[in-house]
Amino acid sequence: MTNLEVAAILSEVADLLEIQGVRFKPQAYRRAAQAIETLPEDIADVAREERLDEIPGVGRGIAGKVREIVETGSLAYLASLRRELPVGVQELTRIEGIGPKKAAVLSRELGIRSVDDLEAAAKAGRIRDLPGFGEKTEQNILAGIAMSRTAKKRHLLGYILPVAREIEERLAGLASVRQVSLAGSIRRMKETIGDLDILATSTRPEEVMEVFSTLPGVTRVLARGTTKTSVVLATGVQVDLRVVEEGQFGAALQYFTGSKEHNIALRRLAIARNWRLNEYGLVDLASNRMVAGEDEAGIYRALGLAWIEPELREDRGEIEAARAGTLPDLVGYGSIRGDLHVHTRWSEGAHSVGEMAEAAAALGYEYIAVCDHAETLHIARGLSPERLADQVREIERINREGGSSVTVLSGTECNIGMDGRIDLPDSVLADLDVVVASVHSGFRQPEREMTERVVTAMHNDHVDIIGHPTGRILLAREPYRIDLAAVFEAAAALGVLLEINAFPGRLDLSDVNARSAREAGVRFSLGSDAHSRENLRYMELGVATARRGWLTADDIANTRPLAGLRRFLRP
Repeated sequence: MTNLEVAAILSEVADLLEIQGVRFKPQAYRRAAQAIETLPEDIADVAREERLDEIPGVGRGIAGKVREIVETGSLAYLASLRRELPVGVQELTRIEGIGPKKAAVLSRELGIRSVDDLEAAAKAGRIRDLPGFGEKTEQNILAGIAMSRTAKKRHLLGYILPVAREIEERLAGLASVRQVSLAGSIRRMKETIGDLDILATSTRPEEVMEVFSTLPGVTRVLARGTTKTSVVLATGVQVDLRVVEEGQFGAALQYFTGSKEHNIALRRLAIARNWRLNEYGLVDLASNRMVAGEDEAGIYRALGLAWIEPELREDRGEIEAARAGTLPDLVGYGSIRGDLHVHTRWSEGAHSVGEMAEAAAALGYEYIAVCDHAETLHIARGLSPERLADQVREIERINREGGSSVTVLSGTECNIGMDGRIDLPDSVLADLDVVVASVHSGFRQPEREMTERVVTAMHNDHVDIIGHPTGRILLAREPYRIDLAAVFEAAAALGVLLEINAFPGRLDLSDVNARSAREAGVRFSLGSDAHSRENLRYMELGVATARRGWLTADDIANTRPLAGLRRFLRP
C-alpha cells in the first residue's frame, strides 16, 4: 500500500464518522491521513520498523489501524462503518454543499441513493421543497455535481508530481536511456492534470517499455508497443510513455508539452514561412530540409522567438512577448527566502514551532512566519489571545536561544468575519510580525457583500496579507463570488499583499488572477500553508503558479531577505 492509498482509507474513515455525528475522532483521522500523505518515507517501511507512533498525529489506536492496512490492504473498521451507512449517502456527501445531515434527509425523504438520483431530483425541482434546502440550494447541487464529474478526470498537481518524478528518475537510471522528460500539463505545472506524458530517447526501446510497464504502482497496461506504452497507476492516473528519435526529441518535447493553443499559434508562424511544425520537427517545405527539431530552443529560435518557459505556454500573449523581447524574468524556484504561512502544533499542525524552524532551515530559508488560526476557527483549535501570547513568548525564546539559522516570525491567520472585522483585537495584532487574514466561512455571501467584507479587512492597519483570496478548493469547491478588480485596486492602494497559497488543493490566487492582480499593481506573498514539516515543500507549487501568472521575484515579498521583507509589511 502506498502512502496515498493509506491516507485515502483514513480520510474515508473520517468522513463516515462525521456522517454519524461523531465528535473529535474525524479530525484525528484527518490529521493522521495528512501526515501520512506527506510522509517522505514509505509507510510500509515505517510500519515494518515499528515507528508508526513517531508520525505526528498517529496515536496508538490509529497506528494499529495503519498497520492493518499495510499488512492486509484493507481495514475491518472501515468495512463496518460502511455497513452502518445507508446506501448511497457517502457518495452524496462528496458533492459540494451536501453535508452528512442533508445527505441523510435526501436519502430518507426522496429515496436518493446515487449522484444520478440526486441530479434527476434536482432537475425535476423535487429538492427545493425539503426543509433546509430551497431553490438556490438545488441549483448549487447541480453545479456541485458538474464539478464532481470534472474532478474525476483531473488530478491535483501537488499529489501527482512526486509520482511523475519518481517514474522519470527510474527511467533516467536505465543505461539505454539517453534523454527523458515529463511533458504535457505537468511540465507546464498546471494546477490540475489529466494524463501524464513522458518522452524518452533510447538505444533499446523494448527494454524501456518492459521496465515502464512493470513499475511499482502500475495496475493495468492499456497498450504496449515498441515506441509507445500506456499504463494506469493505482492512483487512477494514465501515464503515456513515448520513445522518439534523438534528432526529433526537441520537437516532440515541444509538441507534447503543449498547450494545444500555444502549439496552434506556433504552427501559424511556421506556415507563414512555408514551413511545417509537428512532433517530428520543423521542416522547410520548399526544400524538405529539417530546420530544427533536436532541441526545443532551436525551434523557438528558428521561428524568431525567444525561449518561452513551459509554464507560460498557454497562448496568453507569450508568443507576442517572445517576438518583442518583453517576456518577464520569471521568479525562480530557488528564489524564495522564507515561508509566510505555516501552522504548528499550537493549532492544527503536526509539529512544534522548533521543528518547523529546523525543517525550514534544511530548505535554506532565512525565516518563517508562524500563522496559526485565531480562536473563532474552533475546528482548527484556534488560539485565544492568551494562548497566542504564550506562543509569541515561545517564539521569542527560540529566536533568542538561536538553535536554528531560521528567524521565526510571530503571526496569526485570523478570520475575516461576515462584516469584515478581524477576530483578534488590534492590541494583539500590533504585537505580531505578520498578520494573515482569511475568509473561512460564509462562502455563499452575495458578491457585493463578500467584496466589502474583504476590502474592509484590508483597511485594518495591522493586516499584512489576505490569505487564499478566493476561497476555492480545487476539484471540490468553486471560488466564492467576489469582485476581484475591486479587491486588487484596494490591495494595491493600501499595500496589502495578496497570497498565493501553495497548498496543493488551493493554489489561490490562481495563475490567471495573479497576472491580473500584478497588472493592477498588487504585490504578493507565497505561503505553503504547511501543517507539517513535509508540507513546506509545497512552496514549489506556489512558485509554479506565480510563474504561470507572469510574476517576477520583485513582485513577491518573500523573495527578499528578512530586512527587505519587513519593508513590505505594514507598520
